[in-house]
Amino acid sequence: MSRSRIGSLGRRLSYWLALQSLTGLVVVCVAVYGATHLGFEARQLEEVEQKQVQLLHLFTESSRDGDVTTLKHKLDDFFIGHPEMTLMLTRATDGSELYRHSSALPVGDVRVARFAAPAPAPERGTLYVVLTLDTQEDAALLRHIGFTLAAAALAGTLLVSVGGFLLVRLSLRPLRDLVDQTRQLAADTLHRRLDGSAQPEELEPLIAQFNELLGRLELAYAQLEGFNADVAHELCTPLATLISSTELALRKARDADELRDVLGSNLEELQRVARIVHDMLFLSQSDRGASARRIPTSSLAALAQQVCDYHEAALVDAGLALEIVGDAEGSFDTPLLQRALSNLIGNATRFAQRGSTVRVEITGEAPGEVQLKVVNRGVTIGLADLPRLFDRFYRGDSARSDADRNHGLGLSIVAAIARMHGGRPLASSSGGTTSIGMSLMGAATDEAGLSASATSAAATAVSPGH
Repeated sequence: MSRSRIGSLGRRLSYWLALQSLTGLVVVCVAVYGATHLGFEARQLEEVEQKQVQLLHLFTESSRDGDVTTLKHKLDDFFIGHPEMTLMLTRATDGSELYRHSSALPVGDVRVARFAAPAPAPERGTLYVVLTLDTQEDAALLRHIGFTLAAAALAGTLLVSVGGFLLVRLSLRPLRDLVDQTRQLAADTLHRRLDGSAQPEELEPLIAQFNELLGRLELAYAQLEGFNADVAHELCTPLATLISSTELALRKARDADELRDVLGSNLEELQRVARIVHDMLFLSQSDRGASARRIPTSSLAALAQQVCDYHEAALVDAGLALEIVGDAEGSFDTPLLQRALSNLIGNATRFAQRGSTVRVEITGEAPGEVQLKVVNRGVTIGLADLPRLFDRFYRGDSARSDADRNHGLGLSIVAAIARMHGGRPLASSSGGTTSIGMSLMGAATDEAGLSASATSAAATAVSPGH
């Protein structure tokens, strides 16, 4: 989303706070104004009704034992102190006016009550009564209250907005400090971590995740630098060999057999470079998130047997036997598993004790998980070296002897294939027994097959004499 659409967080919070304050104050003021208006109306109605009841009582008394003159005097006395009220009496017989209190009827805001009353003696008959209450003062007071409430709402909104803006800016200061800390991070300062001691607790999970990301980035950057150095070292040796052998071949005239030997040697070095480049491309695709293309596989033991047959000659030369224990079925990328198994068996062939047995174990440790391990007898791998077995171009001292044939990417490829199947690499070594393999997720373990192979000892053995 673009910056123009999101805008400043501080301004957005300030705007929303101002709008919320204005809305809240307007609602409160409208409620106060409405309650005041209803209170004025109720008081006015009550006052008119009270006066109406009193006048009816006065007219009733006058109709029995009074006359018109007495009634007028009583009405004059009745309205003393009530300049806001007017009264007009008219005869029902001819509509003529009998009595009027106030010279002129009020105009504008008034409250009017009309009713009939008995006429006093000697008039007799019925009188029409019009009682009027002038409410202009109440209306003026109500308008004044309305203006006051509106001004109070605007002033309160302005005050809350200014205070909210300052509070928001003050509250966002830790975030600005955090931004300043991130600006100081660079490739050579990845060892630094964000200081969350002065940050609010809402930002603590973000800071923790960011620091963890910095740790992974620092490790990845260090590995990348080491990887670049290893690549340069691994490619430098065959290229130097190619250059030196070619220079020697060109120094003097040579016959076809000598040139054929030089070209054959150069071809071996070029094939080694090609294998390194091919393996690096595969690892690069794995790092970019490539996943395994799964197909139903009915037997991992049968797949392992195919790989073992490929290594049969190397096993015989090393004086080793091989057996496969266990089985499982599921959905796997069989070419990738064959490559991983080939790397594991080749690794075990180089380091296993002569005359021992290399064992391929296929077990189901948990629902949907299969573990594929190659176990051999030999020199125990130190605890410091175990975590690094799957690093690229890593080789222990015992592997230096055949560095010209093994460039240290085999177990890295095994780890990548495990991750492509949603699993992880596995390595353990103790008491002269070393187990290296991988777990594969998303596969259906054949528990019956595992049990049957374990109880009947249905294992395939490849002996040096096979």
